[in-house]
Amino acid sequence: FAADYARTLVPGDVVLLHGDLGAGKSVFARAVIRTLCADAALAVPSPTFTLVQTYDSPLAPIWHFDLYRLEDPEDVYETGWEEALSGGLVLVEWPERLGALAPKRSKHVTITIEPGGRRRLDHEDSL
Repeated sequence: FAADYARTLVPGDVVLLHGDLGAGKSVFARAVIRTLCADAALAVPSPTFTLVQTYDSPLAPIWHFDLYRLEDPEDVYETGWEEALSGGLVLVEWPERLGALAPKRSKHVTITIEPGGRRRLDHEDSL
């Protein structure tokens, strides 16, 4: 699903990834990034400790944020947030940490772990 979803994205898209710890947000983001970079073996570490990783893709620069450790929404500005929103493709894990700073125009992907361990993915656009 993530690879197919990646092919629908355009520069300027902000994808907010929702889900509990261990739901698969990083796995989803990794598949999107590898698809857009056309490199199935690309090393895509979780940005849990760095808060952000960037990638060059033929489509646009990709900014992958993991805001789990973000203590104050305003701290996101120290990560290159404004630059990311100026035309790159943005993937955000733990977007709840942004509070009111979450972009109004965004795409939401929610990953839910169902009984038996199956994942359910729901997506919608906010305009």
